[in-house]
Amino acid sequence: METLLFLFPQFNYMAPKEEAYFKMFAVQDSQSSAMKDNSSRQKDKERKSRLSLFLTKSGSHENVSPHKKTDTTTSNISPEAALQWSDSFEELLNNTDGVETFAQFLRTEFSEENIEFWLACEEYKTIDSETKRLSKAKYIYAVYIESESPKEVNIDYNTKMAIQKNMEHPTRSCFEAAQMKVYSLMKKDSYPRFLHSDIYLRITRRKGPGSTMFRRRSRSCVFNERGEVKTEPSAW
Repeated sequence: METLLFLFPQFNYMAPKEEAYFKMFAVQDSQSSAMKDNSSRQKDKERKSRLSLFLTKSGSHENVSPHKKTDTTTSNISPEAALQWSDSFEELLNNTDGVETFAQFLRTEFSEENIEFWLACEEYKTIDSETKRLSKAKYIYAVYIESESPKEVNIDYNTKMAIQKNMEHPTRSCFEAAQMKVYSLMKKDSYPRFLHSDIYLRITRRKGPGSTMFRRRSRSCVFNERGEVKTEPSAW
């Protein structure tokens, strides 16, 4: 309102109706500017999301792509090989089929970004070229670290800020702290659930249509003619 009066001093003294009109005009102009700002921020956010999604699809970890079907792959895994994955989380990650099956399980929990980030970090540490390392570091940051990225991993603020500071001159170990946190999360949280999941149990043939359920032999209690307790082995 004050701006309008400054530009048009002849309106310093206005009738009530005229003053109401100019106030309404000023409010509408302010609301229009706010809507434009919100629209601009929304477009920037959408453009950022599309960029990150493009980078994700163009990444090199095809074996953990969320769009890749893995049913055929898991059907070719022997139960004996799959049983070795239960020895340790490290054993699982050291096996290509194990990583693929684990990624399939994480997709059912909408947390496949964890294994993808871990693999991306493993690849990053093998890069010798500074130019390629810088490019890969920016890719990892845009897809997995930056706030509101499509596949943002769950790490603490201090770790995220430390990575951000290293982006101009990324070192070989700049993602190491974040990678260890994600690794620990998968090992303590996702891995135990994976071992009890239908995906894993179906491969090991301990659960599923047409499969045999293996149970440990137990002892059951029966009573003899004198009412005494007698234990007998059960065929469970």
